[in-house]
Amino acid sequence: MHRIMPFTPYHFGPSGFMGLVFRKWFDLPVFVLANVVVDVEVLVIWFLNFGWPRHRYCHTLLIGAAVGAAWGLAAYPLRHLFKWLMQIFRLPYQASFWKMIVSGILGVWCHVIVDAIYHQDVRLFWPSKITPLYGLISRQQVETACVIFFILAIVLYVIVAVSYAKRKSAHQQTRL
Repeated sequence: MHRIMPFTPYHFGPSGFMGLVFRKWFDLPVFVLANVVVDVEVLVIWFLNFGWPRHRYCHTLLIGAAVGAAWGLAAYPLRHLFKWLMQIFRLPYQASFWKMIVSGILGVWCHVIVDAIYHQDVRLFWPSKITPLYGLISRQQVETACVIFFILAIVLYVIVAVSYAKRKSAHQQTRL
């Protein structure tokens, strides 16, 4: 039986953690949502029952980079919405065109690398059929690592959000 990965929600742990750690250089919403965008391929293959492996071209470094860049480009007009959402979550946010493009690429690659460890059908270096990361650690270890990164992401989020709120409050008080 073919298991559908620590499906996309598991990817939020590693991507959320990395996005928060590198938030100065990454566009956090683009980076994290790139982990969802790339799995559209899995859903299409699954729903249309093509008979292909579920992880096909978008789950490669080459085509994945194009998907990530396209997502970053498509997300650029949404930067004001992302800024508003980040304010709700009490996170600092500064968007730029190239930051969004690079974040889309790196977000897809983060997803693809996790999947390459977990799924045998992920061909990172397509058109080559080698699967150098598959089975590097067990599926249970991948799932556990994703959950641990999710917990760490929540802890880091709280730290960043509280720090941001304090700085913002102190800045507002000095203006009075």
